[in-house]
Amino acid sequence: MTYTHGTHDTDRGPVALSKEGLPGWLAPVVRAAETVEPLQLSRFLPPENGSGRQSAVLILFGEGEHGPELLLMERAGSLRSHAGQPSFPGGALDPEDGDPGDAGPLRAALREAEEETGLDPGGVQLFGVLPALYIPVSGFVVTPVLGWWREPSPVGVVDPNETARVFTVPVADLTDPAHRATAVHPSGHRGPAFLVEGALVWGFTAGVIDRLLHFAGWERPWDRDKKVPLDWRS
Repeated sequence: MTYTHGTHDTDRGPVALSKEGLPGWLAPVVRAAETVEPLQLSRFLPPENGSGRQSAVLILFGEGEHGPELLLMERAGSLRSHAGQPSFPGGALDPEDGDPGDAGPLRAALREAEEETGLDPGGVQLFGVLPALYIPVSGFVVTPVLGWWREPSPVGVVDPNETARVFTVPVADLTDPAHRATAVHPSGHRGPAFLVEGALVWGFTAGVIDRLLHFAGWERPWDRDKKVPLDWRS
């Protein structure tokens, strides 16, 4: 995948990936993004026939009071899909975002993050992109875009009809074995889960976090037999 070069522009101008000036602790994430294969992230890959709705999420790393952290949001409980579920900021590509095979996902990730959390995209340095993945239940083809929160800005709920809250999670909490479990869906599906900041992070978001921790070398041994049942409405 190639990208146009330039600077961030909130008016859907040029965007670029840059690894210059990143903190040293992000180096393992950069390496993981450059070397990971799609099937190492998920067994659900985009349909070969090109179907699926193109979308992007922003995996934003920042530096907080407790060290490196990730930005997450909790979807409103009234939404038809994934109600009340913690997730990365993101959503479907707009035509104005551009080509899904070029810079479209970068623009979409920044735009959606701004719309959902009030984030100032000018303070975000995009440094990598993970292989596109597929969410069968919703038909979305999702490109995870990696960012460094170089200049933090205030964030919060922009539209209560879409977002219940916006919060950050220390990476140390995500790697703590006490906060890890296996989520068991009523359908029988099982996947990684994180109990952090009063939230149960599971599904697509937890799967991506789990693989990032693993391939960045940050994962610590945890009890995979510790199970957390999901509500039947999930």
